Amino acid sequence: MSSQAIRLGVLYGLVLAVIMALALPARASEARDSADDPALEARMLHVASQLRCLVCQNQTIADSHAGLAVDLRREIRSLLAQGRSETEVLQFMTERYGDFVLYRPPVDARTWLLWFGPLALLAVAAGGLWLHLRGRARRPETDFETSPDDLESDAPASPQQGVSP
Repeated sequence: MSSQAIRLGVLYGLVLAVIMALALPARASEARDSADDPALEARMLHVASQLRCLVCQNQTIADSHAGLAVDLRREIRSLLAQGRSETEVLQFMTERYGDFVLYRPPVDARTWLLWFGPLALLAVAAGGLWLHLRGRARRPETDFETSPDDLESDAPASPQQGVSP
């Protein structure tokens, strides 16, 4: 191996070491920001637990660690610190992001299917089961019984002894 190749390898190694050393601070995470007032923090968590994380969509803002959820918690904390009520904060978020941001959207014409669709599907399934069982109960019992002739015809044929193919 030539001395130039060795120097080039050492240079690449140093560059890689510098890049890795610069990347180490990027892994550090920020500390959870919270209010100095525990009552304000409790109110913020109460409001945040009623709002859906727009990134995760299956978690509340209080439970999510997504960047947007952190920003929205900070916004909620700020609005509550300004003296707004919890209802006003929820209304502000709804005006800004729509009913979708509410973890439990209101029952109205737009969300009727969301609230009552599962119940309607359950009713249809129960009705179908009832019709099936009622129709089955009206059939004669002979449809369900097997005769000895049916058992013999379903049995596999036994090979005859002494006869070779």
